[in-house]
Amino acid sequence: MRAHYGYKDGSGEYFIVLDTDQCNACKECIIACPAGVFEIIVDDYDEEVAAVVEEHRNKLKYSCAPCKPTSGYNELPCVKACIPVAISHSW
Repeated sequence: MRAHYGYKDGSGEYFIVLDTDQCNACKECIIACPAGVFEIIVDDYDEEVAAVVEEHRNKLKYSCAPCKPTSGYNELPCVKACIPVAISHSW
């Protein structure tokens, strides 16, 4: 299942998509994210998976801004750290 966290407003779409079928709850995204956007939760199937922390879901534009490719990173740190390739961003 693909879980979409984020929002759309007049300036664009700001979503983090987590593929819960691919996520192995390794916590590498938590370690890599300087803003603390990720956490590990237990999903509806009693499996541990990554999720976006509630407080960041409506402000991803700002929480993720320092890591956006325009700021000098080639890849977002969370995407690069995710070995099973379970994380993607809408920008």
